[in-house]
Amino acid sequence: MIDYILGGKDNFAADRAVAERALALAPELPIMARESRHFLHRAVRFMVDEGIRQFVDVGCGLPTRGSVHEVAHATAPEARVVYADQDALVVNHAQALLTGSSRTAVIRADMRDPVALLAHPRLTELIDLRQPVGILLVGVLSIIPEDDVAVRIVEGFLRGIASGSYVAISHAISDPRPQVTEKLAELYQDEQIVRGSRRRNVRSLAEVEPCFEGLDLVEPGIVKVPAWRPDSGVPAVDPEMIWSVAGVGRKP
Repeated sequence: MIDYILGGKDNFAADRAVAERALALAPELPIMARESRHFLHRAVRFMVDEGIRQFVDVGCGLPTRGSVHEVAHATAPEARVVYADQDALVVNHAQALLTGSSRTAVIRADMRDPVALLAHPRLTELIDLRQPVGILLVGVLSIIPEDDVAVRIVEGFLRGIASGSYVAISHAISDPRPQVTEKLAELYQDEQIVRGSRRRNVRSLAEVEPCFEGLDLVEPGIVKVPAWRPDSGVPAVDPEMIWSVAGVGRKP
């Protein structure tokens, strides 16, 4: 869906159908999708500048333009990247797109079990968990209905990574547009994008903040996505237009 909203070609008919319904509810979704990708790029570049040379992109979806390995390799060609997703179709297609790269891998794993994800044999071939790693949870915790499960996912990754690692999180919030986000939550759940428990709306900012516990947040903390370390020092998009927040934290 994100690839389609971004104007890419690596998406399926079912993705396009649901994306069009979502766009009818929230026409600003393309701007939000682009800003989410820009945050991902800035977070990866920040981590590379901090010496991180291995990354795990959790709930990656189909690799789209400006994927993690492309951003990391631009300044650190030796960086290693593992993409993880639980959708078999996504994994198979992503593996075909990334074939031939010795520094990238795609694994099928469920982020609700961080221990199993981090223990996946293909991941451990590329990622040395004794060394700092960048964990990317960009836009994925939003699909977890239960607050305690979302927090436990982050806690599980923190237990499995070395001190000095970084975790990047972005998350849609309901605070600015509760009526729209409620309708989007209903759409996603009706389409079985989210399975199991249901929730009335996406999380509020106050409900997202516990996901960052246990991390030393880097400046500027948890902010609207365009306001997290904009390249020019000034957000390219008015943060008030965006109903998602982001932050990066370091494991002590």
